Amino acid sequence: MGKITGFLEFEREIEQCQPVKDRIKGYKEFTVGMPEKKLKNQGARCMDCGIPFCHSGCPLGNLIPDFNDAVYRGRWKKAAEILHSTNNFPEFTGRLCPAPCEEACVLGINEDPVTIENIEKNIVEQAFENDWIKANPPSERTGKTVAIIGSGPAGLATAQQLNRAGHLVTVFERDEKVGGLLRYGIPDFKMEKYVIDRRVTILEKEGIIFKTNAHIGKEIKADQLKTDFDAVVLCTGATVRRNLPVKGTNLNGVVQAMDFLPQNNRRVDGVKDLGEEILATGKDVIVIGGGDTGSDCIGTSIRQDATSVTNFEIMGKGTIERPSDQPWPFWPMRLRTSSSHQEGVARNWSISTKEFLGDENGNLKGLITTEVEWVKENGRFTLKEILGTEKEWKCELALLALGFTGSEPTIAEQLGINMDARTNIKASEENYATNVKGVFAAGDTRRGQSLIVWAIAEGRQAAYHIDTYLMGSSNLPLKGEGDLPRV
Repeated sequence: MGKITGFLEFEREIEQCQPVKDRIKGYKEFTVGMPEKKLKNQGARCMDCGIPFCHSGCPLGNLIPDFNDAVYRGRWKKAAEILHSTNNFPEFTGRLCPAPCEEACVLGINEDPVTIENIEKNIVEQAFENDWIKANPPSERTGKTVAIIGSGPAGLATAQQLNRAGHLVTVFERDEKVGGLLRYGIPDFKMEKYVIDRRVTILEKEGIIFKTNAHIGKEIKADQLKTDFDAVVLCTGATVRRNLPVKGTNLNGVVQAMDFLPQNNRRVDGVKDLGEEILATGKDVIVIGGGDTGSDCIGTSIRQDATSVTNFEIMGKGTIERPSDQPWPFWPMRLRTSSSHQEGVARNWSISTKEFLGDENGNLKGLITTEVEWVKENGRFTLKEILGTEKEWKCELALLALGFTGSEPTIAEQLGINMDARTNIKASEENYATNVKGVFAAGDTRRGQSLIVWAIAEGRQAAYHIDTYLMGSSNLPLKGEGDLPRV
C-alpha cells in the first residue's frame, strides 16, 4: 500500500491556510490546495502495515489504504470509486470530520499519521472537477415508499441508500433548505453551502424527493406519515440545547450558539428577514464551551468584528501529546487547536460561569466566574470550585455552546415511540427499529450528539435493515463491505 518506503521519505504535510488577516474578512473556505505531487507523496506515506487499524477508527469502515495507494499511483478515478463505495458524502467528512482514522493510523504510533482526511477531500474534489460523480438512479422500483424526517447527514445517507435499493424516498425538512446542521450549524468558512447543493442536485436526479418547510409534528402530524408510507425513518438529530443553570440567563445578550450560528449562515446566504439580529460587532464576546460549536462561534464572532473574543472551558487544559491512559489506537482527549482558535481568542480552561450580570435595561454587561478543579473520589471525578478565585468579566454577548441533551420529543409522543434515559429515540442496536412497527431511527436522534462520520454510518446501516424490513432481505452493504462504484 502506497510506497513501501514512503513513510521514511516524506513528512506529513497538510493544506495551508490563507493568512488570518485575509481570511477573517469573509466567509469563504480559506484552505490552499496542495499540488498533485505533494498529494501523491502523502498517499505514499501509507504503510504496508499488515493490519490497517485506521479501519477500526473509522465508523464507516472506509477502505483507507486502498484509496491512499490509488492516489500515490495517480489513479484518482479509481480512488474516488473506492472512497464512494463506503462513504456517500466524502466532501462533507473530508472537511468536517475530526479524523479518528488518523488517531488509529499505525504510523501514528511513533510518527505523524497519514493525512487521511485531506487525501479524502482531494479525491472527491478531483471527482467533481472531472465530472466523474453522476446521478445513478435505480434501474427498477420496488413500489415501496419511505419517509425520512430530517435532511442532515444521517437522513441524506439513509435516503441515498434506500433509493439505490429501488424504494421511493421522500425527505422532509422543517427548514427552508436541505442540509440540517451542515447548512445551518456549520459556518461557511468551514464548508461553503455549494458543497451541499451540488450533492443534493445529484440526489434529486436519482429520484429522491425533498420537501422543505415541512415541520413534521407541527404542520404535518407524524402519524399521517405512518399512514402514507411503508416505512418512516427519524433522522432529526439531537437538537435540545443544554442550558446553563445560573442566575441571569434571561438577560438580553445571553444567547444559545444554535441561535447565533444559523442566523449568520442565513445572513451569508442573503436572507434579509432574520428577525431580531444577533451580532458580535463591537462587543466583548465570551463563548462558553470548548468544543467544535464553540470554535465555530469564535470564528464567526471574529468575522463580525467583535471587540474581543474569550473562550471558557470547564475541563482542564489537555496535553498536546496523547495521554498515557488513552493508548493508541483509541481516540485521545488531548488539546486541539482549530483554525478559529488561531484567529485571535483568549482561551481559558478549568473555569465555570457562576452568574450573568445585567444593567438596568436587562442587557448583559458582564459575568462572574470561578476556577474549578476535577478531583477523583471513589473512582469518579467530581467538579469542585477553588475558593477565592471569583472574577468578574466584561461581556455584552455570551454564547452558550454547551452541546445538546437529546432529541425533541414531539414526534416520539405523537407516534408513541419510547425514548431512552438520555432522551434519545430508543431504537434497536441490531436493526435500528423503534417500538412502533415500521418506524426506525438513525444518527444523533438515536445515539445522541456525535460526529458527522457516525451520522453517515448510521444512515447506511439503518438503510440496510429498513430494506430488509420492506423486502425480506437486502443487497445493500453493511459497514466495510463496500458498495458498487458510483463514479
